[in-house]
Amino acid sequence: MQDFSFALSPAFSPALAMTEVKALLQKEAAAVESWLSGCLRAACGETPPPLLLQAMEYSLLAGGKRIRPVLCVLSARLFGLEGAAVMPFAGAIECIHTYSLIHDDLPAMDDDDLRRGKPTCHKRFDEATAILAGDALLTDAFGFMLSVGGIPAERVLAAARAVALAAGSCGMVGGQSLDMRYTAKSGVSLEELARMHAMKTGALLRAPCVAGAVLAGAGAGDVEALGRYGAFLGTAFQIADDILDETGTPEQLGKAVGRDAALRKTTYPSLLGLEESRRMAREQAGKAADALALYAGEAAALLRGLAEYTVNRVS
Repeated sequence: MQDFSFALSPAFSPALAMTEVKALLQKEAAAVESWLSGCLRAACGETPPPLLLQAMEYSLLAGGKRIRPVLCVLSARLFGLEGAAVMPFAGAIECIHTYSLIHDDLPAMDDDDLRRGKPTCHKRFDEATAILAGDALLTDAFGFMLSVGGIPAERVLAAARAVALAAGSCGMVGGQSLDMRYTAKSGVSLEELARMHAMKTGALLRAPCVAGAVLAGAGAGDVEALGRYGAFLGTAFQIADDILDETGTPEQLGKAVGRDAALRKTTYPSLLGLEESRRMAREQAGKAADALALYAGEAAALLRGLAEYTVNRVS
């Protein structure tokens, strides 16, 4: 895997080495994992039907970097609100992300057999169970968000609205619709590709940053800065994903590689080539870090470090 390390500005020179960023990310992810491990059994005050619960937990607890909930936790901490206070909200965002993966893998969508090194939900169970597991994760997520206590209701509602917009027809679902429309279509422009990925991938990376800041009572300027950070991070993340689909291995990614080419999808490498795509990923990650140039402390350093991690990761 090519090294993407770079230094575009003083803000991007992280106080944390990549080994520290990975260690801290794992620590934050472990706290998220602990919350996720029991959330579904208490979602509605009673145990869901066994097969549905099994399918939901199969996908939700299958591992992953938990970047989206960690972004929510760190963005809240940046403004003085500790992770435990926002964990139901942060965990809910991971539930939404997991639902999107279950549905993306379905035969009617990307038709994938592997996810995180395991059979996809519809392969392990069946299509109907997978669809319902995704439906339940999405719906339960909003119950988790609205169960957050000790935070003024107007903040919780504003943060939940930001997540709903990011996940819905003008965000992730709308982006997936465009992705299906653009699959095997020639002539998709860079502008169309960028808009599609800003909706499909970027929106649900930007939303946790905005939500965390809103929950912590950050001012409008601070919320806007976190939104810019999340938007640039989302673009860098997607470009890195496109590159990894061409250069990674199934062992690294836990899923089949070369799927974009097989499905004739337009990607950043297919339009720009690998080297220009790498340059653009570095540029976007640098802009993400620059958006946080005025913030100090470990949370800010880790958020900046995550921008570099995004383009250095191998999975």
